[in-house]
Amino acid sequence: MFIIFTCIIKIDSIIKMKYINQLKSIISNTSSIIGKDKYINSAVLVPIIVIKGIEYLLFEKRSQSVRQPGEVSFPGGHFDVSQDVDYLSTAIRETCEELGISENKISIIGKLGTLVAPMGVIVEAYLGTLNINSFSELEIDKQEVENVFIIPLDFFIDNKPAEYFTRLELYPYITNEIGEREELLPVKELGLPDIYSLPWKNNKHRVLVYRTNDEIIWGITAELTFELSNKLKEQIEKKI
Repeated sequence: MFIIFTCIIKIDSIIKMKYINQLKSIISNTSSIIGKDKYINSAVLVPIIVIKGIEYLLFEKRSQSVRQPGEVSFPGGHFDVSQDVDYLSTAIRETCEELGISENKISIIGKLGTLVAPMGVIVEAYLGTLNINSFSELEIDKQEVENVFIIPLDFFIDNKPAEYFTRLELYPYITNEIGEREELLPVKELGLPDIYSLPWKNNKHRVLVYRTNDEIIWGITAELTFELSNKLKEQIEKKI
């Protein structure tokens, strides 16, 4: 009996160690976004263009034939598993398609960061320069882009965006076409607290807005611009 009991303990230990060893091989020390595959995953390039020694950010105004027509954005789009090896590839591919430039005209500085938007979108943002001398070198895809414009980086260093807020509400149900309630989250069936059978509100969501002479820059584009300007300000202050 003693021998059999000892063997059982050893087998149980091996099973436990099997999972621990597997976890050691798949869990890294780098951070990751849990549930990322459930989001809309996209990437953008925040492009800098230098004209006569002055650094500008280049923005696009979206055409009337695409989603969110007339809004200001950076070049970018959805990750395409059939074309892109990573999110940087997405940013470069979309920039080339939308601005009509070759990849060798783009120099990547690095990754600006990852933005997780409350509407279920994850944006991987990269910073780079467009090695062109004038707009005449761009062959803009008019199906996607109405026009492009540039604003000096100094403008964003010197001017803070206005700050507004929206409020998001989470609904555990929908009301169908004939006015009937359809449960999305069966609160009573699951035995969850009754409070979740009614809409519950999330925290306020910040919306940044830059007012420029050219266009209103807001939302995700403003957030990325603000992040870049803050990083630059931090560097400037360190040198003072």
